Amino acid sequence: MTDTFSYDKSLGIQIPSIMLPNKDVDMTLWSVVACDQYTSEPEYWNKVNKIVGNNPSTLHLTFPEVYLGDDNEAERIEKINSGMEKYINEGILVSNEPCMILVDRKTSHVQSRKGLILSVDLEKYDYTKGSQTLIRATENTVIDRLPPRIKIRENASLELPHVMLLIDDPQKTVIEPLAQKLDSFEKIYDFELMMNGGHIKGYKIDDTRTLDGIFKALKKLADPQAFKDKYSLTGDKGLLLFAVGDGNHSLASAKGHWENVKKNLSAFERENHPARFALVEVVNVHDDGIAFEPIHRVLFNVDSEALLMNMSEYFKEYGGSFVKFDSLESMKNKLSELTKDRSHHNFGFVDASGFGVFTIRTPQHNLEVATLQCFLDDFIKNNGDSKIDYIHGEDVVTRLGSKAGNIGFYLPAMRKHDLFKTVILDGVLPRKTFSMGEAEEKRFYLECRRIVKD
Repeated sequence: MTDTFSYDKSLGIQIPSIMLPNKDVDMTLWSVVACDQYTSEPEYWNKVNKIVGNNPSTLHLTFPEVYLGDDNEAERIEKINSGMEKYINEGILVSNEPCMILVDRKTSHVQSRKGLILSVDLEKYDYTKGSQTLIRATENTVIDRLPPRIKIRENASLELPHVMLLIDDPQKTVIEPLAQKLDSFEKIYDFELMMNGGHIKGYKIDDTRTLDGIFKALKKLADPQAFKDKYSLTGDKGLLLFAVGDGNHSLASAKGHWENVKKNLSAFERENHPARFALVEVVNVHDDGIAFEPIHRVLFNVDSEALLMNMSEYFKEYGGSFVKFDSLESMKNKLSELTKDRSHHNFGFVDASGFGVFTIRTPQHNLEVATLQCFLDDFIKNNGDSKIDYIHGEDVVTRLGSKAGNIGFYLPAMRKHDLFKTVILDGVLPRKTFSMGEAEEKRFYLECRRIVKD
């Protein structure tokens, strides 16, 4: 298992050649949070810019989505691509022999979250509705979000992952055994992350015996009969080994880029081309450091009273109505009281006039987020001047939603242990159903991998 392109086709896994900064690079300045975070908080990214300056950093190799739509998009992408080449040519990035990396992340919310960096075969991944592939999305993919991301990747020589794939490993057989023998692995990074991101350590996994153990444990999870027994399946359901927990649109963009690249390749070239694979972090949904947090909604440039009236009419036949309160505490107390009846769907909301709770007594969807999103999609479609953003953290919803012309909706969290069975039986969830932790707990860009032929 030493060849750069050694991989197990049945599992869709590759042991990648990973590039990391040289020993002179300040790793705290190097590593920044995923580009799809803080999209309604430009002040966050302005502060990151000031902290990083001109120092080597993944900030210069990625495109924070807060800047999407700016007039200088093309110039920014060109700088990203030239920056990648510069970091490679000047030895700022150094290539390692093929390996996996065991990641141990501490955040302000959890003491430890373990993950395993490896590459996955994009031929084994499909984000479309009804997909039965080994690797698949857990939430609806917004196709309109892909073209700008694919464009960024089009002439890029490197990829930087913030994708996190989940495995359903209740017996903790794949990642957790590695954490029991950290002393036997080389520590390749250990540093504080900026902007309250916590602390991260990485250990190189490159010995054949350990790698074989990882593959064998994953093969057991991917055993067809064991899979059917685990989820009590009777029908013909495709085996799901890796479910996208974070970074679905980034992985979908990698897939879109690969589909473009492979059109001009021979069959042999398709087997070995680096763009066929994507660097990811695999985490166990049963890890104590994994918490599913809700993703809330904030609408901008709206008449909140008119929206609530519209919403009441939309849900009229399903018993939709709302009540208002003068404080966040009163709203939360009402929600706590109402959630005792699981047959109803309830959402807290905030606007410039205060707080409230909207209730739908006979919802047509299983999850609250699906009930709310069907209305929001309809409203945005018919109100072109209004915009929506997906927010981590109740405090941000309160701050943004209480501004004049805005309204914020608070959503409950999904049980993480229900994820795999729900996706297997019911298909993908509504987009932005859950978040693995708060915004500052998201994956930070750190490792790189070449996606072009040398």
